[in-house]
Amino acid sequence: MVHLVYCDDKEKVLEKILNGEKTMIVRGAAGRKIPHSRVFEGEVLYFMKKGSKKITAKAVVSDVQNPVKLTAEEIIQTLEKNQSRLNLSDKQKERWHKKCLCLVGFKDVKEIEPLDFDHQGNMDDWLIIDKIEDVIVGTSIPYNYDNSRFK
Repeated sequence: MVHLVYCDDKEKVLEKILNGEKTMIVRGAAGRKIPHSRVFEGEVLYFMKKGSKKITAKAVVSDVQNPVKLTAEEIIQTLEKNQSRLNLSDKQKERWHKKCLCLVGFKDVKEIEPLDFDHQGNMDDWLIIDKIEDVIVGTSIPYNYDNSRFK
């Protein structure tokens, strides 16, 4: 599988990834929502700045953590333990203060020739797809959540 990750434009997440200040992404929720337990070492992450409709970078997943049922204290400890890689602002720490976290470390970040993203109405901020061409203008297919289901 490959993953398309929307990066918060206000927090300059993509810029931090490209300049090496950020080597881990976090997603969180009250329960196991996408991408929790559905990202694996060696898979490819593609990144796009939210609102840009251009996919401009990629990386390889190096490690994944999927803690669940965290207490408030454990959430703080988990984010703090990974802060050197996450590089979260205080606002982001508040946003990701969730009981289920998915922490995805990555390596081999590369800028790529921008790809035109074919946005469809039913898409989250993290897409799990077979290949990147499935969401590119001209080769896209109707998006569904088949790849997001637990295997």
